[in-house]
Amino acid sequence: MRDVAIVAFAQSAHRRRTDELSEVDLLMPVLHEVLGATGLKANEIGFTCSGSADYLAGRAFSFTMALDGVGAHPPISESHVEMDGAWALYEAWVKIQTGEADTALVYSYGKSSPGRVRDVLTRQLDPYYLAPLWPDSVALAALQAQALIDAGDTDEGALAEIGARNRTAAVDNPYAQLTGDVPAGDHLVHPLRTGDCPPIGDGAAAVVLAAGDTARALCERPAWIRGIDHRIEAHSLGVRDLTDSPSARLAAEHAGAFQRPVDTAELHAPFTSQEVVLRKALGLGDEVRVNPSGGALAANPIMAAGLIRLGEAAARIHRGESERALAHATSGPCLQQNLVAVLEGESAHE
Repeated sequence: MRDVAIVAFAQSAHRRRTDELSEVDLLMPVLHEVLGATGLKANEIGFTCSGSADYLAGRAFSFTMALDGVGAHPPISESHVEMDGAWALYEAWVKIQTGEADTALVYSYGKSSPGRVRDVLTRQLDPYYLAPLWPDSVALAALQAQALIDAGDTDEGALAEIGARNRTAAVDNPYAQLTGDVPAGDHLVHPLRTGDCPPIGDGAAAVVLAAGDTARALCERPAWIRGIDHRIEAHSLGVRDLTDSPSARLAAEHAGAFQRPVDTAELHAPFTSQEVVLRKALGLGDEVRVNPSGGALAANPIMAAGLIRLGEAAARIHRGESERALAHATSGPCLQQNLVAVLEGESAHE
């Protein structure tokens, strides 16, 4: 296996609406920033991979237009996943493992503001039994939250504390959309209140990956990807135990997360109840600092929020604030798909 690291990370300031910006306008500053951090030019990137969703954009092959943000010349080796950018990072990591590239640019973006996200996300569901019923994303998350409460794993007060902790942590994050004292609010779908749910907003993120000595040359303190894996639950919600996440646990096991303790975890938990599930599945105790960036409860640009979790974990290693971090991304209803990566600084591996 080749040693591969995240050597740079950039993200946009996440906002409720960016009507004045196209996807290209949203992306270009982020791409310029992340490449500028490494000093690489477009023709020095071995592979480019993006993550986005045509359903959000409302048109087919919308990612091809976003490529204008990368540049039409010189020609590039490029791929796209109809997923969160965390899965684009996984594809780029595999590409580097094959030896076909030594560097990769990974980016993702999402503009949630033009449509009604709760309706759009129903299109992820089983098309025969669930999607025709139009159960929206908040309603399904509420089912999961109620299952946790019924099992004695949490209560509404504990969920409110999770929301408050995340958004308080986000005060130090200049890119966050919601920070500070955000009230729990009224019930949106019982038992979830508005404070238990993520903000709707627009945003973009990008990382640069590099292998071996190239990574060391580009970054003073690379965030080495020591393990990465992703798994999926059954498509039908009716056959799953919503209080647990076996796929997250299995992904973490294969990524090596349980071999040694981590000091930081960036969890992609758009709803407070999902942090409860993930903490249990990943074995995260109070000694682990969870979501120091504020997590998806502070900013949740769909299709970029998972990549941001990897980027935020890597950035803490770059700054010397973490030695071994876990990063998690999810997609689909009720934590259906889960990706886990373990990142380390150089000294932690030695």
